[in-house]
Amino acid sequence: MSDQSTSLRVLVVGCGNMGSSHAQAYHRLDGFEICGIVSTGKSKEVLNEKLGGGFTLFSDFEEALEQTKPDAVCISTYPDTHEAFAVKSFEAGCHVFIEKPVADSVAGAERVVEAAVKAGKKLVVGYILRHHPSWEKFVGLSHELGKPLVMRMNLNQQSETTMWTLHRNLMKSLSPIVDCGVHYIDVMCQMTRSKPVQVYAIGARLTDEIPAGNYNYGQLQIRFADGSVGWYEAGWGPMISETAFFVKDVFGPKGSVSIVAKEAGGAGKSSSIEAHTKTESIRFHHADLDASERFAKPDEWINLEDEPDHQELCNREQRYFLKSIREDIDLTDHMQDAVNSLRIAFACDESVRTGQVVIL
Repeated sequence: MSDQSTSLRVLVVGCGNMGSSHAQAYHRLDGFEICGIVSTGKSKEVLNEKLGGGFTLFSDFEEALEQTKPDAVCISTYPDTHEAFAVKSFEAGCHVFIEKPVADSVAGAERVVEAAVKAGKKLVVGYILRHHPSWEKFVGLSHELGKPLVMRMNLNQQSETTMWTLHRNLMKSLSPIVDCGVHYIDVMCQMTRSKPVQVYAIGARLTDEIPAGNYNYGQLQIRFADGSVGWYEAGWGPMISETAFFVKDVFGPKGSVSIVAKEAGGAGKSSSIEAHTKTESIRFHHADLDASERFAKPDEWINLEDEPDHQELCNREQRYFLKSIREDIDLTDHMQDAVNSLRIAFACDESVRTGQVVIL
């Protein structure tokens, strides 16, 4: 058990959308104290001002780690730095909160988990949808639909200005179906509670502004051992269509469950961080037919009162991080799920590049 009376000193590394939101959570919540902010560019000054100023700023991660000697490190940098930063943090005796994906390779993710276990420290991965009441309900209701399940999900982002800059930078190391796909692959695994056995994926490079060999649109298909199947698609860029950018749907023998984002699914919303997690309402359809083969039950509309915005979801992630440390929660399954979803995403990436079905 950790000391409940002292605040956890956190080094914030990376100050983009997610890093800034996590820093605001640390700044607002009891139990945390920011001991330093790290970024290679101007974003640390912007974040420092947003938080009221007075924080120690660094451009170099190792220097910051050595000088601040934190209890925990929050890593929200580009994925190609995740492994090195996380391993060094564990070697320095810190707990780590890391944005997904854990690393930019499966072997790298496994090394991060090994470092956490060796150090006896907590590793929490930023699977934000696991902390959303409506997504928890969505997964829970899927277990009432019977087997096999058919799962259909996407998140296409028509991006410009700073979001297109972010996406171009991300694609220097990862494709959209790896970076975003790990979230939804994780959801599918929670829904089926079955082992993925086969993947196939396709992709298209729609711009010369990304590295040769990468692609900014991808669609993956997964087959599970229980007969369930699922697809996910993700596209980034100024050319991406906003038509049907938001699909979150599952059906089985007994009916279907769909997230219906009436407002978040509107025009101009695909690049909004808020729209990526917003649910608004859940439609629960029952397949039962009466004697005349009409639907025996009307569709149910479930509107949960607890509809947290993006910042509140980050707050909840950080409360869980603190709880995992103070109550010494066993995170073995949490870490393994993060590695497994990444392994499946990279298998899909391999399928795009080879044109072959990949057996898991």
